[in-house]
Amino acid sequence: PVTDGSRELHSLCAQLEFLLQFDLKEKRSFFGQRKDYWDFLCQGLARRRQEHEGVRFVTSLDKLKTSVGRGRAFLRYCLVHRQLAESLQLCLLDPESLREWYYARSPFLNSQCRAEILGSLYELDGVTFHLAL
Repeated sequence: PVTDGSRELHSLCAQLEFLLQFDLKEKRSFFGQRKDYWDFLCQGLARRRQEHEGVRFVTSLDKLKTSVGRGRAFLRYCLVHRQLAESLQLCLLDPESLREWYYARSPFLNSQCRAEILGSLYELDGVTFHLAL
């Protein structure tokens, strides 16, 4: 199993975060806080499901104060529960929402890139992750 001490884990999480932040439009909340990929994921999952267990878990963690921190916790939760590819795919189903959150250079707006990314993420479902949540 992959654990918190794995160098590969840190590289994977950094690459996932880079991918989710690449060409992300700058958006602000009502109170002026910068929105991040966490907000994109929450909105996308809310449109597709009643409530995602990972979103519920992350929002219950009082220690997390920023969108980036919540996003990182969500990625870890999804890796442990083998839900990353499915969760991201649900968020990527709505092209209108994608254009609302991402500029044209985002790989998520390219159907071939999107399919390759999701294919790679689905392969991660075969990996066991033992991470501190």
